[in-house]
Amino acid sequence: MDLSKKIYGEKSDNYVLAFADGKLTELTHQVKSDSVVRFLSSNDKDGQRALRRSIVFVMHKALHDIFPDEKPTVFVQFSLGEGYYCTLGGGKKVTRKLLTDLKRRMKQLIDMDLPVTKSVYPTFEACELFLEEGMPDKQKLLHYRANSNTNIYEIDGVHDYFYGYMVPSTRYIKAFNLVPFDDGFVLQFPGKDGKVAEFNPPKKLFATLKKTREWASAMDIDTVGALNDAISAGRTKEIVLMQEAFMEERIGALAQEIASDRNKKFIMIAGPSSSGKTTFSRRLSIQLKARGLTPHAISLDNFYLNRDQMPLDENGQKDFEALEGLDIELFNEDMTKLLNGEKVILPIFDFTAGKRSNDGIPMQLGKNDVLVLEGIHGLNDALSYTLPKESKYKIYISALTQLSIDEHNPLSTTDGRLIRRIVRDARTRGTTAEETIAMWDSVHRGEMKNIFPFQESADAMFNSALIYEMAVLKIYAQPQLYAISQDSPQYTEAKRLLKLLDYFLPMPADDIANTSLIREFIGGSCFNV
Repeated sequence: MDLSKKIYGEKSDNYVLAFADGKLTELTHQVKSDSVVRFLSSNDKDGQRALRRSIVFVMHKALHDIFPDEKPTVFVQFSLGEGYYCTLGGGKKVTRKLLTDLKRRMKQLIDMDLPVTKSVYPTFEACELFLEEGMPDKQKLLHYRANSNTNIYEIDGVHDYFYGYMVPSTRYIKAFNLVPFDDGFVLQFPGKDGKVAEFNPPKKLFATLKKTREWASAMDIDTVGALNDAISAGRTKEIVLMQEAFMEERIGALAQEIASDRNKKFIMIAGPSSSGKTTFSRRLSIQLKARGLTPHAISLDNFYLNRDQMPLDENGQKDFEALEGLDIELFNEDMTKLLNGEKVILPIFDFTAGKRSNDGIPMQLGKNDVLVLEGIHGLNDALSYTLPKESKYKIYISALTQLSIDEHNPLSTTDGRLIRRIVRDARTRGTTAEETIAMWDSVHRGEMKNIFPFQESADAMFNSALIYEMAVLKIYAQPQLYAISQDSPQYTEAKRLLKLLDYFLPMPADDIANTSLIREFIGGSCFNV
């Protein structure tokens, strides 16, 4: 922190973490010998995480100050837009007055420049501390922690635990907002411009997340600690069967909705990387067949332009995720002919040669035929602009995890998908975890541009997350992450993911059926995935 002030002066508050000799560290770290130090702003991925954790902590502290004679609990449920959806425990209702008071107190705490101090506690003492302070989910989480010591953070007498680094004092928080929403509120975070954007709630996404959380709560498995309890109690088979029943029921309901409207000829499926789109498409097709339809699975990748025709991104590299990389005219021409009952030869893209194959797929749609089209741009009407709206049924799929780590730490859906991809790509493509992590930021940028903006236009959303999957993926991902050396640029991210996985008890895959979506990643699927 002292070095940061010497270098950046009044702007030092913009830098929230540092790399010292290649290791990520907090600004309270003492540099005791010659070192190479690089500072991270809140715009950096790790800096943003530290800032968000710290804002949550200030919110927790402010709530304690408003209700000094109680042990108030705020539950951070899940990410929503550029913020967290939160609810209050103890039967407290979220009112505009309460949010106004909470916001005012948070601003006062920020202006007071209170230090965020870190102390090392024996883990058993940390468990007792959080139980006394009314945070049983934290106590349950730490009960399964193998480390003998735990880092506890404190702001003016209020304690908390976070699975990552924090800012050194409250003054580093420059912006936030509290917005009432549904039964709770959204804690909004600043964007890269340092400002909090206007809140535009993704209502369909929220409804999907809320329903899944309610189901997890009904199973009494809504946190990592609760999942560990269930695993240690030998409930794994029950959990797997209930999860598969829940998922199959949802797929069946989607199939019934599609089958009830014979105008629907094009089922457009899109979602971010590692959402399980392939297995979902196969299982949906089976349910459609059971309802008298004849589905035909088609990948939109077959409509790629030849590699030498691909558009370039801002770095002059071929942009394989751009909408313009598809032959949009040919797609619309073929789909319109099929809708009119004509015969067409659909293209096949040869990825080895980087161009369209001379072969094709003969296709004609009869009364009961439907196309199941899966690809990045499936939800974007600019792809299917000639097709009438009533002929399309759009499904957004993503792995929207049901679990929280504890009261104040939601489990990142992006981390879940990254771990899925690490496991799958090592098995199917021979890609190392280091290589997968290195390309992940680029993948995520593509999702932000080409998928997430269209999710609310979907007719239906499907949550592909399995409540137990991190406990299963841990067994496969850990060895791959440990293989990343300390001198690798991806080591810090690997270390963070390993720490996350460390909170889960391992769960064997023996009871998981070969039709399960998780088999797309760990292997053993009956589908060609």
